[in-house]
Amino acid sequence: MKDPATFPEGCQAGRVKASRKTAVALTLGLALLGAAALAQGRPADWNQWRGPNRDGHVPGFKAPATWPKELTRKWRVTVGEGHSSPLLVGDRAYIHSRQGENEILRAISLATGKELWKKSYLARYEMHPAARSHGKGPKSTPAYAGGRLYTLGISGILTCWEARSGKILWQKQFSQQHAKTSPLYGTAMSPLLADGLLIVHVGGQNDGALTAFDPKTGAVKWRWAEDGPAYASPIVATIGGVRQLITQTQKYCAGFSLADGKLLWRQPFTTAYEQNAVTPVVIGDLAIFGGTGKPTFALRLRQTGGKWTAVKAWETREVQMYMSSPVLSGGRLYGMSQRGRGTLFCLDAKTGKPLWTGAGRFGDNATLLDAGAVILALNTRSELHVLRKTEGKLVPVTRYQLADGATWAAPAVKGNRILVKDTTTLALWELPR
Repeated sequence: MKDPATFPEGCQAGRVKASRKTAVALTLGLALLGAAALAQGRPADWNQWRGPNRDGHVPGFKAPATWPKELTRKWRVTVGEGHSSPLLVGDRAYIHSRQGENEILRAISLATGKELWKKSYLARYEMHPAARSHGKGPKSTPAYAGGRLYTLGISGILTCWEARSGKILWQKQFSQQHAKTSPLYGTAMSPLLADGLLIVHVGGQNDGALTAFDPKTGAVKWRWAEDGPAYASPIVATIGGVRQLITQTQKYCAGFSLADGKLLWRQPFTTAYEQNAVTPVVIGDLAIFGGTGKPTFALRLRQTGGKWTAVKAWETREVQMYMSSPVLSGGRLYGMSQRGRGTLFCLDAKTGKPLWTGAGRFGDNATLLDAGAVILALNTRSELHVLRKTEGKLVPVTRYQLADGATWAAPAVKGNRILVKDTTTLALWELPR
């Protein structure tokens, strides 16, 4: 198979020889650092979709003794359109956005809000009429590891950047492999780095390939080309001693061997207009999924005689998730159902039993983050709600208005700092220590 075509300018694919052993050690080391931060209660870099462990947990978050009346805004800068979430790495923020016909990556000083560098590439894109109100992206959240950033644009342009300088190290587009390079409403899945691999679902509707790249060179390591991409982002879980990549594709909930891309199991799953968008959650041998207009459900994953099975363990029609991905905490699943114009909920993650539902009208979408004793929930009205976990219920503590425009992008949180991207601006907010 021919490797995906690369853009000529600034590309180095095929020129750099990287050690597979070194790459594996690097990503495993970064994963261990994130896990150690979580275990030891230390803040960790917000380096990818849903945070350091890709699960919506905020390591080392310490709630103030008394929540202030208002948060302190340190700075706000205009960065352009898009729903891509910011990263908070070391002393820098990174944000992927659009201005005109260009997709742009910026590095911003956390201390001052000063732009350290700005790089762009041409990325013309025509939005589907049904999604024009959301703008032309990008929607995918970058991933950071080992001094490199990886972005996936709304039209499917995959780029590797040097984080220090913004230099493009390699870049790929996939029009030679696929008739369409993004799904119907634009690329939204966020790249994943694990075990020395960069995982991206490339291509478009009815014609895509879940692909593992060498992060250093962009060389293809394995690909599975039996379905197009969805809007959900994959996770990695070890089940039965096997490292699995678990995700929603256009038409399936599926699990793959992370090492070689072999399909382990899949279950047909489609939603209205094929909008599979919810990031899976794993507890034990259960993988929990959901989608617009469909019950939330769990598949029990087991291997017998070398063959994997995925059998439905439970489902509940009381909760229907659309774009908002849930978060697991203490055996309970907290999230937002699309019912009632946005209804917060809590389920028993092992049985699916509904434990609590809120009053509704919470917003068109919301990001829920587990911050120890509280859930931080940012809705599309740019309200950050602080909610105390109390016997399965979410009890309001306070809320803050953090932006003037809609906040579809998920926030990034590290220590007492919160990065929030609204329609066109990025702001840094701080809690008292």
